Amino acid sequence: MLDLTFPNLNDKQREAVFTTDGPLLILAGAGSGKTTVLVNKVAYLIEGKGVKPYNVLAITFTNKAASELKTRLNAMLGQSGEGIWASTFHSACMKILFRDIKKINYPENFCIYDTADSLTVIKECLKELNLSDKIFPPKQVRSAISRAKDELLFPDEYENICDGDYRLSQICKIYRLYNDKLKTYGALDFDDIIMLTVLLLEQNPDVLSFYQSKFKFVLVDEYQDTNHAQYRLVSLLAGKHRNLCVVGDDDQSIYKFRGADIENILGFEKQFPEAKTIKLEENYRSSQNILDAANNVIKNNSERKSKRLWTSKGEGEKITLFKGQTEYDEARFIVEKIELSAKSYNDFAVLYRMNSQSRVIEDALTRAAIPYRVLGGLRFYDRKEIKDAIAYLRLIFNKNDNVSLKRIINEPKRGIGKTTVQYAEDLSAQLGISMFDVCKKARLYPTLERSRARLEQFCAMIEGLGGIEQQPFDAFVKEVLIQTDYIPALEAENSIESITRLENLYELISSAKEYEQSADEPSLSGFLESVSLVADVDNYDEAQNAVVLMTLHSAKGLEFPTVFIAGAEEGVFPSLLSTASNEELEEERRLCYVGITRAKEQLYITHAGTRTLFGSTKHNRLSRFIEEIPSSLIENLTSSLIAPKQATVATAYAKTNILSPAAKPKKPAMSFSAGDTVLHKKFGNGVIINAINVGNDYHLEIAFESCGTKHLMAAYANLTKL
Repeated sequence: MLDLTFPNLNDKQREAVFTTDGPLLILAGAGSGKTTVLVNKVAYLIEGKGVKPYNVLAITFTNKAASELKTRLNAMLGQSGEGIWASTFHSACMKILFRDIKKINYPENFCIYDTADSLTVIKECLKELNLSDKIFPPKQVRSAISRAKDELLFPDEYENICDGDYRLSQICKIYRLYNDKLKTYGALDFDDIIMLTVLLLEQNPDVLSFYQSKFKFVLVDEYQDTNHAQYRLVSLLAGKHRNLCVVGDDDQSIYKFRGADIENILGFEKQFPEAKTIKLEENYRSSQNILDAANNVIKNNSERKSKRLWTSKGEGEKITLFKGQTEYDEARFIVEKIELSAKSYNDFAVLYRMNSQSRVIEDALTRAAIPYRVLGGLRFYDRKEIKDAIAYLRLIFNKNDNVSLKRIINEPKRGIGKTTVQYAEDLSAQLGISMFDVCKKARLYPTLERSRARLEQFCAMIEGLGGIEQQPFDAFVKEVLIQTDYIPALEAENSIESITRLENLYELISSAKEYEQSADEPSLSGFLESVSLVADVDNYDEAQNAVVLMTLHSAKGLEFPTVFIAGAEEGVFPSLLSTASNEELEEERRLCYVGITRAKEQLYITHAGTRTLFGSTKHNRLSRFIEEIPSSLIENLTSSLIAPKQATVATAYAKTNILSPAAKPKKPAMSFSAGDTVLHKKFGNGVIINAINVGNDYHLEIAFESCGTKHLMAAYANLTKL
């Protein structure tokens, strides 16, 4: 039976559970147990206050969170919990729409269009309105329409804000036609689900009255992430009883780019003057040093509600701040710290501000044979634009590569359709020649006559690109991407997604330059081989024991024993664009707060003296956010390269060790030399194949039976000679 005294909760958590009547704002700091509070609060309403399950609406943002809420409620309440509406915003709205959407003149059997479907309709609209998809890229138009719907702006209201702006007025025309088409097709897009629910409730007092009477208690999780439409929906549903409990943390509002409005949580007490506010500040996740770092960073924001996280877990380890000479030092430091730890690989998370930062880190992990997975994004070499670029290079190198040809023959669009490609593939199989040879001689085949000029032009372009290889390798790769129109097409699209893809392509160009500098005899075949070695490894299930890589945005809601925050530099984190606006800068600082509070036991923050991103090398100073952390909480480490002077860049990359302790280590008690057999507590038996005496230490290259070659410092490896 449920113990209604809730002995396992702290005083503030119990206060939040027992406060049931009227509006309530629960400011739940990172790691303060907000889900536990929500579950126990719903349980108390039903078991302690006699509220009927169907009178409770609990809204979360993700299906995972909703599922967790339901599971925990079922475990606590059994059958008593059946009937509770515990769901996401969208699934709750779908229930409302299925019941009454006909009242706003939509068919009851409506369907939901995904992003691809929406883009198809937008392309239809552009064609009917005789508008160029180069001037009005469909993805960009879709983003503008989505933002309008988040703000509850229908085409008429949107027209009012165009204010004579030609571009906005044309987007408004597209928006109007797009909505008309959706309605004709009996379809809703993802944004319509909430927007039309609000419209239904506002235009139909009987429907609004029904749901206001039904939901006597409304609880909303992650309230800081709500947009205007979600805010309006919640306000309507709770408008009668005003028993609205919102849970969130203004310091973790990091999704403005998705439409989230921090004012929803900051202004809650203005909307509900009678509201009670309870702060959950006891943290159950992190050590006090980590929390003190987070507290000292976030206190510099002015747009926030004051709170200070604390824990009874003790001070814990100091935060390690590492400065490398380059991003490669940074990556090697991360790898070495992981290698020297006795923890499981999935205890480690590497967080970064931009997806393009992952490439160097991924390469370093791959070279060290450390398994990893990328969350919230694709592995660098698995991203579409990178695969497309490599497909071009492969086709230039090998005209018999039909797979690469099929991937990029119409990428970007060249008017070569799927039917034409299929004809070419069929002829290739029948004649036993490559698709490239078929396309090159399209004039010989009647089925290709209509596309002859485009096919022959494509082949001439590929052959021409094969003649420009004799130049700096990064310049060659860039020229390929320009002459194939790949980079110009993305520049013309000018959307958030296209900008990200361009950044990744320039990172690939950077890797081409680095390859040329490190290779004894650079060549296109050698570069493709090096890329394949990186791209083809680590095909494993997410459940495997692996280091997790992700952006700081993707890390919200997760926690790890050890966290690395990479690239803590001005212009990287905070991003260059954010520094022009105090509002944007405060959101970046909240993102830093989120990153710091992901760490449970150990936090490493890394930066580099010089960093090459998007083809440009820069000297960035340390992030202002890190300067806001008291020096008493930080242990500083600095890169010290130890590769022999005569080593090439390639061997330096493989053999340098950048671990530099706060104090110099004592010289190992034993000496080491090539041929020695040793035992490592994690890697097992191995044979030393190279030993370099470096000051008070040995840099060892060891071939282990279980995991291949590792590069370790003897002072930290704790080896036993056999």
